Amino acid sequence: MILDGTLKEGEALPSVRNAAARFRVNPLTVLRSYQQLVDERMVEKRRGLGMFISAGARAALLIEERRRFVETEWPHILASIQRLGLSADELLQAPKNKPAEQA
Repeated sequence: MILDGTLKEGEALPSVRNAAARFRVNPLTVLRSYQQLVDERMVEKRRGLGMFISAGARAALLIEERRRFVETEWPHILASIQRLGLSADELLQAPKNKPAEQA
């Protein structure tokens, strides 16, 4: 949500209960995830108010996601492209549909 811009710097995260219900996961999973974001300084706790997106969080996440994509996902994608014999022109002309989870 931070990368997508749904949550912006300074905005509050959804409550643990709301996030758990929305994403259909255990509240403890959400709590651990939120704590990891705090540990990584992406989110700050404000006593009695909740958790808020830290300044620079989106930029830091973007750097990390790009690195992860290039190191772990791209090699598999490139191998598939080569295996299927797709050209750059074919890929650029492919329909630009959003992934199902974003629709």
